[in-house]
Amino acid sequence: MAQDSELRGDLLARIEARRTAVQAFLRDNRPRIRRRATITAVLSALAAVFTAGPAVGGQTFADSVQQRLGLSSDSVVWRVLCLAALVVSLGAALLATIDKSQDAVSRLSTAEAANAELEGLTTLLQFGTLPVEEAVKLYQQYAVKISFVEELPLPARGPEYGRQP
Repeated sequence: MAQDSELRGDLLARIEARRTAVQAFLRDNRPRIRRRATITAVLSALAAVFTAGPAVGGQTFADSVQQRLGLSSDSVVWRVLCLAALVVSLGAALLATIDKSQDAVSRLSTAEAANAELEGLTTLLQFGTLPVEEAVKLYQQYAVKISFVEELPLPARGPEYGRQP
């Protein structure tokens, strides 16, 4: 029974270290991923705005912008709007491709789910409703899902586990 308690404590320490690593991953990556998604959406919207005026207003739109800005030719209006649409579309496409190649959103949701699973496993272990052997199997299943999260070293084990540091 003492060995079961020791193994349970060791597994709890391992789970807690893994959860700490997952939480650090989420804390570091969640804002960056959200920021890139927001920037991609804004750039896509700007591309639509830059093409909407000429698409809806046609020559009348170009003449109106030319007069308001005091430009010598309406071709300048067309070229500037096309260039702006090209630049923001390219930026949105590049950010979308980077996100897709890094699979960032999927990794983020996988890490969030694994964190919740590990939290549930901790609860089951703490209340003794799950045998240690089954808990180890579940821990391994959850850890495999988040292999992209760097593991933190386990805390030093002291006398509370019946061993000397």
